[in-house]
Amino acid sequence: MNATLQNQRSSGWATVAAVALASAVTAAWVSRQARKAEERHPAPGHFIHIEGVRLHYRLQGEGPGVLLLHGNMVHGADFEASGLLERLSRTHKVLVIDRPGFGYSDRPRDRSWTPAEQARLLCRAAVALGLGRFAVVGHSLGTQVALAMALGDPAHVDRLVLVSGYYFPSVRLDAPLAAFGAIPWLGDAMRYSVGSLTSRLLLGPAVEAMFSPQGVPAAFDQALPRDMLLRPLQQRATSEDGAHMVAQARALRGRLGAVKVPVILIAGDQDKVVNGSRQSGRLHHVLPHSKYHLLRGLGHMAHYHAQDLIAEAVAGAEDLAHR
Repeated sequence: MNATLQNQRSSGWATVAAVALASAVTAAWVSRQARKAEERHPAPGHFIHIEGVRLHYRLQGEGPGVLLLHGNMVHGADFEASGLLERLSRTHKVLVIDRPGFGYSDRPRDRSWTPAEQARLLCRAAVALGLGRFAVVGHSLGTQVALAMALGDPAHVDRLVLVSGYYFPSVRLDAPLAAFGAIPWLGDAMRYSVGSLTSRLLLGPAVEAMFSPQGVPAAFDQALPRDMLLRPLQQRATSEDGAHMVAQARALRGRLGAVKVPVILIAGDQDKVVNGSRQSGRLHHVLPHSKYHLLRGLGHMAHYHAQDLIAEAVAGAEDLAHR
């Protein structure tokens, strides 16, 4: 019996050692893949340091200022791939910042990166880069950052153009997974082990769902290489922002009436990520000075097909408050 027990213990320790070795090998591979991705795709823009946080940005065009805030899982190059950066920069000075942890921006662990905290920091960056009072275009989760910015820094925001946004709390199947990935250290352990492998399997279908019913354009894959989106830092930012999404909607719900700037709401009626009617349509009723466009046949990435509408909204939103 003692021999049997000893064999069982030896087998158990051998299993633990094998798992530990496999985890270490996987973590080393994930780190190497992230470094190789950053070497293959160097930062195309510039950097600014605000409160010790290094933020990557692109500033293009001349004219009235516009700040573009990207959604979750992607980074600022999404606006380049969609053609929106080029379209707006014909008549405006356009600033695109990778939100903390996305693209080439840092995401220190010294604070909770709620949409409100991101809004405060990104507004400071925009002002430091020469945008005094500016329009804000937000997509997806970036709309929460845009709303928080309008509420927290109203002296700098003169209009909002919100595309495919999430504004009211609801039951979301992706929220528990995001919350799990946002747990400090545990989430990191997952991202450097089995979570990394899972992300590689799920990223493709997730991107396809974002663009559905249209296909994923070649410009997206060129501007946002998958290996950059799979880096642990980007995955951490995606998880943390996803975990904050419902809570931020709940926090904003009671303050939405305080948004006084003109607001233009744009959504696709085929959105598989956020229900346009229940989110953008509902916000339109809460904000009497807003204007709402529900675009037929478009999904979550509506800005890839609505550049002219967004440009018109940025240029003429100030009139909406008087309609």
